[in-house]
Parts: sequence; structure tokens; C-alpha cells
Amino acid sequence: MKKSVLTLGILLHFCSYKAQDTIQSRNLQQDLALISTSSPIKEPTPFFKKEWVKKSVAPAILFTAAAATWGEKENIREVRNRYLPNFKMKYDDYLQYAPAVAVYGLKLGGVKGRNNLGRATLSYGASLVIMGILVNSIKYTTKVERPDGSKNNSFPSGHAAMAFTNASFLHKEYGMVNPAYSIAGYGSATLTGLGRNLNNRHWVPDILAGAGIGIIATELGYFFIDKIYKNKGDNLSILSRIQGNDYPSFLSLKMGTALGTTNFLKESELDDKKQIGFEGGLEGAYFFSKKWGVGADVSFSSFPIKSQRITLDDGQDFGDHEIKTQSMGFLSAGIGPYFSHEFSDKWQLTLKLTGGYAATASGKVFVKGNEIDAPNHELQIARYKPKPAFRWNTGASMTYKFNPGLGLTFYTDYNQINSTIRYHFSDELKESAELDQELNNLIAKEKINYITLGLRLTAYF
Repeated sequence: MKKSVLTLGILLHFCSYKAQDTIQSRNLQQDLALISTSSPIKEPTPFFKKEWVKKSVAPAILFTAAAATWGEKENIREVRNRYLPNFKMKYDDYLQYAPAVAVYGLKLGGVKGRNNLGRATLSYGASLVIMGILVNSIKYTTKVERPDGSKNNSFPSGHAAMAFTNASFLHKEYGMVNPAYSIAGYGSATLTGLGRNLNNRHWVPDILAGAGIGIIATELGYFFIDKIYKNKGDNLSILSRIQGNDYPSFLSLKMGTALGTTNFLKESELDDKKQIGFEGGLEGAYFFSKKWGVGADVSFSSFPIKSQRITLDDGQDFGDHEIKTQSMGFLSAGIGPYFSHEFSDKWQLTLKLTGGYAATASGKVFVKGNEIDAPNHELQIARYKPKPAFRWNTGASMTYKFNPGLGLTFYTDYNQINSTIRYHFSDELKESAELDQELNNLIAKEKINYITLGLRLTAYF
């Protein structure tokens, strides 16, 4: 009996051991299979979501715009000379430093930013060194003449590069604390660049390229200093991160092509074609909910007027003479309701309807011909002065958000202005009472309708 029990015990122990070994072996195999089949396979990051791509978007747009406007820089300067020939305000010499001053003011005031004072200064210093090397190496290699003819170091703009380096510095340190800091920084940098153009010190491509260099220099400066510290900021753990905006309030810079849908001077018989011009300006809206808000825009648009040949009543050309009319420029402002709809966290549709006023610049009318003994073979025969008029505007836009605080917007707007234009002819006409009465009281009512297609750089707050 004892032998039987002992034998049974040994057998049970042996079977138990084998079963346990089998279970362990099976579990190990299953675990290995489970690991091999269920371990997450790291998928490649989509191209447009890669960090370096996101950081390169704004500079790439600016460099592309610089290249696109290079052939038009003379025409753009003519617009400046037409409307603001005597502009001289040196605010751009000082405003370029404002964002950097703001950073140090905030830090000395105890406002927490991305980094503490010492590390922020190192990042800023590295950015300035990189910016200075890029700007000066290009300046004294390309040797582009300034628009005022003073020197051959116009491209790229050092003021614009400094301004956007400083704006990016403010954005890096405090943009994640509140997007309003970024908007203020880049807004002041934009005004600096505009000042360089209005003061006739730089061409538009100089300013766009300088802005791109400033942004890149700051990104590189922070990249190298972050590598030294082995992290992306001293205070990231205690700063509230921007997860998204409940309401799509925004401020944007816009630029586009304006396409006339009517002949602007049809009643005056000074133009017989629909014109193509350009538009630039600011637009913003404050939303009270995710769908509805109120917004406003301020924009400037300019349209060239094609010269017209002079013909007699019998239809014959009057020699080689032609009528040349200066371009028409509109400074417009409007306000009205905005509607927004988000298709996803990346795509957003915005609709608007605004009303306001448009002020149209005065201009001159010339007769041009090789036989005219005058500068450029042109003789002024009249000037025109449009009255301020009501403008209504409606449009739609689609925004792609690079992150919750910044996006690129494609927009299309329709504008309508009913303008009344009075013509004043040369004083010589006053010698003839009949011509003076007929021509100097000439008033034309023109319908000015145009569509704008363009891009906006949109900042959300």
C-alpha cells in the first residue's frame, strides 16, 4: 500500500511537473507570438506633420513671394511713388527692436516664458549671429542697388531680418503662454518691413527675403542651444500648453490678385478692358461662439489703366497719340458678420459679409506722343477725383492650420463700389467758356466691381 501511494505520488508529481512545463512552454510561445503580432509598428510621420516641415512653411512662403515679386518690384515702387512719394518716417529704425525689448521686459517683470533669462539670451544671441552671417553674406554678394540709389546692398533687408528675428524670439519665448504675444511681435515686424518700403530704402522682395531669413535664423539658434541643454525649454512643464481655440478669432495679413469684372472707367471712355491689379491688407474677426463673430478688414488695391488711342469722330487715329490714365487705387474698410465651420482640426471654412467705405485716390490724365515736347513725351490734360463711396464685400476662405495658433488661408472676395468721378481739365480750357463749362463739370458714375483671389497668413487667438 505504501509503495502504491509512493508510486502514485511520484507519478502525480511527475505529471504535474510535465503539465506545468507544458503550460509554461505554451505561455512563453504564446507570449512571443503575441509580442510579435501586437507590438505597435511605428508608422512614418506624414510629410506635412514633420517638425522641420512645419518650421519651414512660413520661410518657404516668404522666399517664394520674394521670387514671385522680383520682376514686379519696379511696378510696386511706382505705386509707392504715386501715392506716398514724400513719405519719410524713421519709425522702422526703432520698431525693429520692440519684440526683443518686450521679451526682456516680461522676464524682468517675472513673467514665465519658455526659458529662463540666461538660456533665452544664449538662444537669442545664436539667432542674431546666424541672421547676421546670412544677411551680410548675401548683401555683399548680390550687390543689388537700393531703390533710392544710395548703395548697392539692398537685398535682403537687414531691418526686416532683425525685426523678424526679434518677433520669432518673442514667439518662441511667450507664444505658447498667449498667442497675442506672437501676433503683436509679428505685427510690429510687418510694420517695420512696410516702413522700409515706404521710406524707399528697400524693394518688396528685399523685405520678404529678410523676413524669411529672420525666422529661419531664430529656428536654427534655438535648435543648436536646445541640443546643448538636451531639452526644448526650461519651463515647458509648468507652462499651459495651447491645445486649441474654443472660438476661431483671428488676425491675418493678406495679399492677392484683384480681377476687375467691369471696365472701371467705361462711362469716361478712358478704359475699354477689365483690369488686373493687386490687393494687400489686414483682416480680423472676434467670434462670440464657434460659429458666429464680427470682423473687419482694411485693404489697399491698385489697378493699372491701359492707354487708349485717340480717334477722331470719323474713326481715324489721331496720329500716334494716346490717352494715358494713372492707375486707380482704393483704400477700403468694412465691418460685418462672420461665419465659421470646422471640417476638422486642420481645415476651417469662413464666410463673411461686410459693408463700409472706399476712398479712391486722385489721378492724372495725360496725352502721350512722340511729337510732344515734354518729359516722357507726356502732357497732362486733366486730373480726376473720385468721391468716397460705399463698398460692400462678401467672401469665402479656407484655412489649413499648421497648429492651433497659425494657419494659411486661401480666400476669394467680391467687392462692389459705385463711384462718382469728377474730371478737372487743364487751365487752358478756361480760356474757352464753352469748353470750360462742358469739360470741367464732367462727372461720370462708374461701377467698380472686382474679385480678389489671394492668401492670408492667419494667427488665431
